[in-house]
Amino acid sequence: QVQLVESGGGLVQPGDSLRLSCAASGRTVSRSAMAWFRQAPGREREFVAGINCCGGPTYYSDSVKSRCTISRDDAKNTMYLRMSSLKAEDAASYYCAASSASVGGPRVLYEYWGQGTQVTVSS
Repeated sequence: QVQLVESGGGLVQPGDSLRLSCAASGRTVSRSAMAWFRQAPGREREFVAGINCCGGPTYYSDSVKSRCTISRDDAKNTMYLRMSSLKAEDAASYYCAASSASVGGPRVLYEYWGQGTQVTVSS
């Protein structure tokens, strides 16, 4: 079993930057594809960014691809999402997810999920 814990959310102003972290425990996720999703009130959960294992490619939704960078530090069993130029529409609960597959992306089954961290964007 894998436990995922997100951190780094909070209240930011439009235009600010933020880095979210996802710490995994229970077993290593170095061979797992991982991803960030988000869900705003009244909206469906949406894929934000994903990263393959083992130095593989990354994936981004069109809405964030010029403003976000997903990365991972397998030595720390942790994944990150750096977001810049935050907008009001980025406000949501952000969830990290891990797959038993090594190749990820928006259509992969992610079996493990964190509890989420809230990002609020307001002036």
